[in-house]
Amino acid sequence: MALILIRGENNQKLLNAIADIERHAKLNLTSKPKNVDPQFADEIVGKILNQKIRNKSHVATAFFVKEDITLSIIQVKKIHPPAHVVVVIDDYEGYGDLVKILNQSAPLKGYYSNKNKGTMMKDYKYKSAREYKNSKIGYL
Repeated sequence: MALILIRGENNQKLLNAIADIERHAKLNLTSKPKNVDPQFADEIVGKILNQKIRNKSHVATAFFVKEDITLSIIQVKKIHPPAHVVVVIDDYEGYGDLVKILNQSAPLKGYYSNKNKGTMMKDYKYKSAREYKNSKIGYL
């Protein structure tokens, strides 16, 4: 499991970045995105990059994904989300503090997963009444 931190200008950009991570990077969220203090997120990213952050964020969120750290980094590099996305590994200094904050913070408003939860493939093919009579299911 990898921990992903997203910093941005507003909630809409965060939601778009999460949707990009799900759709285009094909990563599976294991927890709902939680609100993180933007100043704390800036501090963690500054420690990770060993630089002072030029642009301060106004909102931030973090969540866990099912895939491992290496795959998460590779997949996030392929997309261009509208917010700053960082994969935080457990070797970084602020990892433990971020996990504690995630356990206590509220979920991000406006988030919903667009991925299909079912494992069965849906059959969208049109069937006539005659085909329903001949099928084992019958009329629906």
